[in-house]
Amino acid sequence: MDREEADRLLARLGAEHEAIETCLLSLQDHAGRGLLEGAELTGVTKERWARAEEAVSLLWTCFDVYTAALESARELRGGSRRPSPDDLAELTRGLRGPAVTVPTEDGSVERIGLAELVDRMNTWYARVLDVVAAAESVWSALPARIDMLSAELQRVRSLAHSVGVRPGEHPAGDELERTTEELTSLRAEVVADPLAFWIPAGGSSAPGGGRPDTERYDRAARALDDIRREIEAVLQVRQDAEQRLMRVRDVLSRADRTLAEARTARGEVLARIAAVDVPAVSGPPTALYEQVAAAAEHRRHARWHRLSPLLESLEERAEEELERARAALTAVTAPLAVRAELRGRLDAYRTRLARQGLADDPLTAERYDIARRLLWSAPCDLRAAEQAVLRYRQAALEAMASATRSVDGTPGGGTPGCGAAGEGSAR
Repeated sequence: MDREEADRLLARLGAEHEAIETCLLSLQDHAGRGLLEGAELTGVTKERWARAEEAVSLLWTCFDVYTAALESARELRGGSRRPSPDDLAELTRGLRGPAVTVPTEDGSVERIGLAELVDRMNTWYARVLDVVAAAESVWSALPARIDMLSAELQRVRSLAHSVGVRPGEHPAGDELERTTEELTSLRAEVVADPLAFWIPAGGSSAPGGGRPDTERYDRAARALDDIRREIEAVLQVRQDAEQRLMRVRDVLSRADRTLAEARTARGEVLARIAAVDVPAVSGPPTALYEQVAAAAEHRRHARWHRLSPLLESLEERAEEELERARAALTAVTAPLAVRAELRGRLDAYRTRLARQGLADDPLTAERYDIARRLLWSAPCDLRAAEQAVLRYRQAALEAMASATRSVDGTPGGGTPGCGAAGEGSAR
């Protein structure tokens, strides 16, 4: 090298020396390193930190060698404006050649140049910083969040105990116990082996690039949210259990009254309607009333976790029971409804005849009397009564048509209100 080249190289190596010294001092004071040195490590963190500590020792040893070589080169260069060729030759060998002997990671020694030594120290520094920064990131992120979640878990546990949600008695109590154990185990593992919870950034990245793995924490947080919702539902049951039980009893009472009405109606139908099949009416739902009594007992003894699912089932089944009672009443009163319809149709046809002055027509009067006797007799034969009403209707329509022809003087024709439309309006 000539003088200018030597000075430029000395300046660059001097700048490298300052940068490396700054990094080593920063590493020495790094909070993550202090935590690693004082922790009882396990797993992957223990293994990587052991290698990192060896790299730190090598870094300082090589930095001392680098410092001595740089100072020697500066002394050789001195301040002369015209260094001798021998000095330049020695500077070239010292700055560019394999001029220093340094230890290696496998415990041996080798002779390398200063530029290669700088690259090697940079590699070791990046490796150590990656371990230190990753561990600090995990320790900064997860334990505090776990502690906050554990505090929330204790609050939920207190609520759970207040409503009787305990392990072995309610699924939410079992899940609460499992979540507690998971958070305790997770915190211990994070503190002892933080690098097991580190996800490095993909591709090339600076030392410490990546993020903490929060999957287990997130899963525990979701589980606690589910437990909290379950406890809040039980708390809600405690607040409105009395009103809900009263509503269930009211619905069942309405169902009983409807069934009683259906049984009474069935007796009336059997007495008044002949030759029809009337379905039987069941009695009150004894098992359902027993469950209502059990629900009241749970409420009296503050067993809210048992009352909650039972109330939901009772509310649904009580509504079903009321619908069943209404259906039974409709089924048994169907023949009475048919008789009432036939009576209405018979009277409607008679009213139409009376408006036209045809109520005294012998045929229609005879058929009306037959149909009326059948419909107002007990027991009533519905099939015969329906046929009688149809015959009366036919006679009434013929009488009205005949009267219309007599007025018009035409052999045929119709009158408004007769035929299908007239029948529909009469119905």
